[in-house]
Amino acid sequence: MFKPILRTLPVAVALACGSGWAATSTSTANTNTGPNHSTLAGVSAAQPGSPADTTHALGANAKADAKLSHGDKEFIEDAAKGGMFEVQSGQLAAQKGSDQSVKDFGNKLAQDHGKANDELKQIAEAKGVKIPDKDSWGERHEMSKLQKLSGPAFDREFAQHAVKDHEKDIKDFEKASTKLQDPDLKAWAQKQLPTLKEHLALAQKLAGADQNAKASTNEPNTRAAGNTGSISKKSSSKY
Repeated sequence: MFKPILRTLPVAVALACGSGWAATSTSTANTNTGPNHSTLAGVSAAQPGSPADTTHALGANAKADAKLSHGDKEFIEDAAKGGMFEVQSGQLAAQKGSDQSVKDFGNKLAQDHGKANDELKQIAEAKGVKIPDKDSWGERHEMSKLQKLSGPAFDREFAQHAVKDHEKDIKDFEKASTKLQDPDLKAWAQKQLPTLKEHLALAQKLAGADQNAKASTNEPNTRAAGNTGSISKKSSSKY
């Protein structure tokens, strides 16, 4: 009578223990899973440096850049146009210059202004300003004029225009260095001034050398007509 009971008792005990262990494991798993989901959600929402966080930062910068003043934007556009002309005219001088010093100066202009243009382009893109894709009408007209010249005539026109151009640039950049509101743009303008002044000195030297060469060429004619010219000048003078 007791044998069937004794046979089934171990099975019942085993089933009871197994059910208890399974319940305990399920409870533990639920307990461990909960905090992990919460932690991952927190990390994905607030992890600094994540793509979402970076996009948010760029959006904030774009809003700040949209406030760039009209004067600052105008300076970027004008400086970009002038820089393009300097590179183009410099490259042309390196090719067509009849004097080696003109060729060397042309290469320097193209190199220095090319570097400055790249830096300005980076600033403009960060500020949301589009760089012009061509220079001004006056600069295109001057480029057309230079392309039609050759030999000493080209050297003369190139040097003289470089003097006028850099004198104007220095005035504009000195003014911009104090008037610009954006700190990055102001720092860039201040950085260019020493280079512009160096270019002006070189251009003046080229223009002066050309004037001296021209004067020495005309000197024999001046001497030949020296006395006649003096007499004629005295006789025609009202003073």
